[in-house]
Amino acid sequence: MAENTTPIRVALLGAGTVGSATARLLVEQKEELGKRIGRPIELVGVACLDPDEVNYPWIDKSLLTTDTAGLCTRADIVIELIGGTTVARTFVLKAIESGASVVTANKALLAKYGPEIYQAAADKGVDIYFEAAVGGAIPFLRPLRESLVGDKVTSMLGIVNGTTNYILDEMTTKGLQFDDVLRDAQAKGYAEADPTGDIEGYDAANKAAIMATLGFHTNVTIDDVSVEGITKITADDIAAAAAEHKVIKLLAVVERSEAGVSARVYPALLPDTHPLASVHGSFNAVFVKAEAADDLMFYGRGAGGDPTASAVVGDVVTEARHIAAGCTGPEIPLYNNLPFAPADASRAAFAVRFLIHDKPGVLAAIAAEFAKNGVSINGVNQDLKPTAVDPGYDGEIQQLRIVTHPTDEVTLRNTVKAVQQLDFVTGEPSILRVLD
Repeated sequence: MAENTTPIRVALLGAGTVGSATARLLVEQKEELGKRIGRPIELVGVACLDPDEVNYPWIDKSLLTTDTAGLCTRADIVIELIGGTTVARTFVLKAIESGASVVTANKALLAKYGPEIYQAAADKGVDIYFEAAVGGAIPFLRPLRESLVGDKVTSMLGIVNGTTNYILDEMTTKGLQFDDVLRDAQAKGYAEADPTGDIEGYDAANKAAIMATLGFHTNVTIDDVSVEGITKITADDIAAAAAEHKVIKLLAVVERSEAGVSARVYPALLPDTHPLASVHGSFNAVFVKAEAADDLMFYGRGAGGDPTASAVVGDVVTEARHIAAGCTGPEIPLYNNLPFAPADASRAAFAVRFLIHDKPGVLAAIAAEFAKNGVSINGVNQDLKPTAVDPGYDGEIQQLRIVTHPTDEVTLRNTVKAVQQLDFVTGEPSILRVLD
């Protein structure tokens, strides 16, 4: 059989940090990638808003274009690295309708419109790959999508946002306050100028939605994810955790039980011996539990231009091989219509930190509220001094930390709300799940 020397055409939408790194890998490794694919591969265009601002030696100026829609129609594979959910959705669907397969790193797009895009690709007979959307360079989604397809995934838990992990890690190792570390992270390029998506947990929530959708074969969108960020974590919380040989990590947790599917993002206390406790800086790690395979862990660089580009180009090569072989990859089967578990279906231990006036009887009154709501107390710590003050109170402010036995979140939060009504409780309480 004669060798097919027709190049597989690749279009790149976006020339930012990840886009430029992706272009470099495609151009500099062109010959070797072609050998791995079995056919030549060619970058035929790079869409951007302002070609004059794109100045990378590996991107030929003749490839730059502002005609993004047109570029989508003249490629075999379209790489979407624009970000966002409106314009990106338009171009992704345009590419699919034109018969191109799509590679994207856009977790927000997939968390909102994933099932629509997956179905459009299936109807057109093309592929959609998005390894870089969760975990950066970590090969995680394809094992979830393909290697574990013969098993039943029951839960996934992990650190999937490098910015928040860097912030919490710096607070833990250097004893710094949240705002100081955030400014440092922005100065070093680890956090965006507007870090809301990261520190409020929305970035991790987008990834949790994708994880749950693939793992449980059911439609889970960003609107189905319960989200809590790290903006309320203080140096006092970090110190209290350290005193108990624990660390605080922002986790994405998706679970499938008899009660249904749940997807949550929240900061949690982990023992300092837990494998996730040693995940530092911008690294990510995800635990997967499956019925037959049992426990698996995926670990690696979760952010950055080059690591993310590695995952993007890996998807491009996978899809180019399919094109060279005249086939497509497996579709994403969303055959389940699983219910969502109610908020009170999951039980956990909680650590609650209150700021209180130093008066006799305070502990007894708070304990009485916990008992009234049926929440059992496992331990109390009143040794740690807070850094807060109460303008309306001249006495000393104490920090009271209560760790509960397992209870459901609805009951726990109703209990905390009742305690907050007591006239000797001030400030905002801290509520953290305690995981083994």
